[in-house]
Parts: sequence; C-alpha cells; structure tokens
Amino acid sequence: MCMIGKYIDPFTDFGFKRIFGNEKHKNILISFLNNLLDIENPIVDIEYKNLEKLGINLADRKAVLDVYCKDSKNNRFIVELQRAKQNFFKDRSLYYTSFVIQEQAQKGDWNYQLDPIYFVGILEFSLDDTNDKYLTKVKLCDVDEKEVFYDKLSYYYIEIPKFTKEEKDLKNELDYWLYFMKNAAKLDDIPQKLQKDKNLKEAFDVASFLALSKDEQFAYQMDMKARNDYKNTLDTALQEGFERGVQKGLQKGIEKGLKQAKIDIAKNLLDVLDNETISLKTGLTITEIENLRN
Repeated sequence: MCMIGKYIDPFTDFGFKRIFGNEKHKNILISFLNNLLDIENPIVDIEYKNLEKLGINLADRKAVLDVYCKDSKNNRFIVELQRAKQNFFKDRSLYYTSFVIQEQAQKGDWNYQLDPIYFVGILEFSLDDTNDKYLTKVKLCDVDEKEVFYDKLSYYYIEIPKFTKEEKDLKNELDYWLYFMKNAAKLDDIPQKLQKDKNLKEAFDVASFLALSKDEQFAYQMDMKARNDYKNTLDTALQEGFERGVQKGLQKGIEKGLKQAKIDIAKNLLDVLDNETISLKTGLTITEIENLRN
C-alpha cells in the first residue's frame, strides 16, 4: 500500500468528494466559490444535484469528479477536478454546461430566460504553456466592442501547476484555498495563515486521514494506489515508447522514428486507456489505434 500523509490528497476521487462534495460540510465549497467567483451576491447555501440526471454518465469520462450544485438564487455551479491533460478540455467544459442550459427548459409557454451558470475547472495540468497565468476567467464577449455580451455563462480555469506561491507569498483567501489544494497532502501541520480562516481549518479537519473510518481509510488508499499505478503505467509506456522510437529513428530516420514511438506508446496503453484518450496522448488517429487493437 502507498505511503499516506496526515491529510488526504484533494486531487483524488475520494479526497475531492469528501472535502468539496460533502453535504455535511458544504460551507467549505461555499467559501471556496465565494472567494473565486465574481458574483454579485455571496452564496449563502447550496443544494447538491446529481449530474447523471442531466444525462452525463460519470463512469464514461476521464474526470475525477464533478460537483454540481445550485444556490438559493438559482445560480448553478459545476466544479470539475481534472488530473490528466486533455487537449479538448475547453470543448468539454462547454459541452457540460450545455446540459445545465437544457435542464432549465420549461414545458409549455417559456420565454427562454436562463439562470446564471458557472463552470469551474481545477486542473492538474496547464492549458497554455505560453504564460504563467494560473486563473483564467471567460465570458461571451462582443469582439468589436470588447465588452461582455452575455453575463450568465462564466468559465473559470485554475491551472494548479502554475500556482507556485509559497506560504509567505499568500495574500488573500483564494490564495489560501489554492495553496490548500496543491499542498494539503504534503503538509504535517496547518500553515499559520490558513488557521485564521474557520472554513479552511474545517477543510483540513475533514481531510485528516485519521478522522476517516477504517473503511474510508481503505477506500482512500485504494484510490491513491490506482492513481499511482496509472501514473507509473503511463510514465513507463512513454519511456519505453520513446526509447524504441529513438532506436528505430536512428536506423530509419527521425520522422519514421517519431511515428514508431507514437505506435509503441499506443501499444503499451491499449490495456489501460480507451481509443480516444490514446489518440489524444499520441496524436495517432482513432482508425490507427483500432487497427493496433485488431
């Protein structure tokens, strides 16, 4: 079994659900959203809703976990934690919000008025390597006037690898939350700055490994093991594929070597990933991957 720290890792299925998808401790999610979102009135209460009722099957996706909730003013929030890099994550976030839009449709005579929707993507990878901006806010805008055209659809992308602030550099509560997400699993004690916020302190209490029941501890350990196994499998496959590709490239030319490297990587991933994900990782077409399976 893998090594376990004092606090569980928020970047696991179990950890994220326990900390941010917990009805009993929903003030934790409320505090995080209030400090992140540009929202006119602070959120005072939320109701967790079931994403599968929107037609989204969690088992068919590569997200760790989605949280979908609605506040007392009918603002709707999707919070998604994404570990593995995905080239079309922006497309996917638009796709998910389309379900929340459709959910609001009313039978009979309806004027198409919609409630505000906020999508929050917490990413363990970088969407854009050309800058060091860790928080991106997106709305529909008038291109010519450079003004917001429609303010009821908002997207927030948090690229955790770009958040590099040390404890001494933290300046506000959003900084505190992002520091918690990135570092909780590596900490032995609650940082002094974070102790002053009761919701953050509660988040650490909820994330305490020793506070889990025996069954919960086992579930978390299995979650961590699956995460580590996935990473090791991917790293090994990439390394083996690269080495084979380099060898063949020396013999047949760089172009053929790079192509073969992609094929070798794909072969090593056939047993652990689906065709679409392998295509995203290697650049091979779906047809090429299907041919490898056959």
